[in-house]
Amino acid sequence: MKAVGVIVEYNPFHNGHLYHLQQAREQTQADVVIAVMSGNFLQRGEPAIVDKWARAAMALAGGADLVVELPVLFSVQPADYFAKGGISLLQGLKCEAICFGTESGTAEDYELFAKRWHANNKHLQQVFQEEKNDGSTYAAQMSHVIEKITADLTIDVHSPNTILGLAYAKENARYLEPMQLVPIQRRGAQYHDHTIASGSFASATAIRKALRNKKSELSELEEVLPLSSIRELEQHVEVDWQSFWPLLKYQILVQSPEQLREIYQMTEGIEYRLKQKVLNADSFSAFVSEVKTKRFSWVRLQRLCVYILLQLKENEVKKALSEPPIAHLLGFNKRGQAYLSEKKKSFSVPLLTRIHQKNNELWYSDIKAGRIYALANEKIREQDYGRVPIQK
Repeated sequence: MKAVGVIVEYNPFHNGHLYHLQQAREQTQADVVIAVMSGNFLQRGEPAIVDKWARAAMALAGGADLVVELPVLFSVQPADYFAKGGISLLQGLKCEAICFGTESGTAEDYELFAKRWHANNKHLQQVFQEEKNDGSTYAAQMSHVIEKITADLTIDVHSPNTILGLAYAKENARYLEPMQLVPIQRRGAQYHDHTIASGSFASATAIRKALRNKKSELSELEEVLPLSSIRELEQHVEVDWQSFWPLLKYQILVQSPEQLREIYQMTEGIEYRLKQKVLNADSFSAFVSEVKTKRFSWVRLQRLCVYILLQLKENEVKKALSEPPIAHLLGFNKRGQAYLSEKKKSFSVPLLTRIHQKNNELWYSDIKAGRIYALANEKIREQDYGRVPIQK
């Protein structure tokens, strides 16, 4: 059986994602679509709107055949580490192709970029170090470096999904047998669009905004969300950063600057600014607005806040990032089950189907993340122990 992989968040699963899965299967003629999906905390440093099990159910209803969880130590990261975790899992699960949404560029553009990146890596790292001193954000610095080898390509290096696509291509090229790259052009709304226009496609950002403002009117989103996603949203508690604000504020208040300095990515003395600004902030958004600087963007601060909330220490994260990630199976359908039966013995990554006392050390950070996520509302179930993969 041939498998195509996608690296996703589904926050929540909408019609654009449905189109993506359809195109992934159609353009690769794959038998199986495997989704590597972030768990309860996401790439831009946000808690997922509903838990990983609800979003896995959305994915299976929308066309994925197998859903595995991207570990939290990879999922709440800038593009390079996020891609490293996702590509490693897809490679380990024997995918022959990866399909990703993008605002620009062809498969040939992405492949050529990856070849140039690895051929000029030492020079590019030197350029990056020079860029690092100009006071701009990491994303801006990396965009400037990438522009130096993509000037003749049809790639907009400032578009979010394109940046992720470049990271996938770069990581994929490290393997002896890289997967086929299949970029899919975004249709309709763009990544950061905040409003829902007429038509069947809307950004996840706009959908989340609508859900926060009109929680009792999910029916109004039927044009942009599959019915299966609406049903899952109706049945589960919606979460945002404000749900964790008292917990985050407590962590920052009780820890000394020295203790905060042990947190992953706590650099440049930002711990003092966090402790100062937290005193008078009455909400998460107000807090981040006060702390934000040219060097510390909103997204960078959100990620840092996740690291504080989950108490992720520098040594713990760096050790995990140096090792291949582990796959946690969240769900499958009959095609996914057939693929597991055929290929499981050849997988090069451990696949956890149930979390229990004998294997919990392998999933320690994610168990902790799941239990903290469940503190947002008493209706949220235990996320790992006792849970079995969803079967469709």
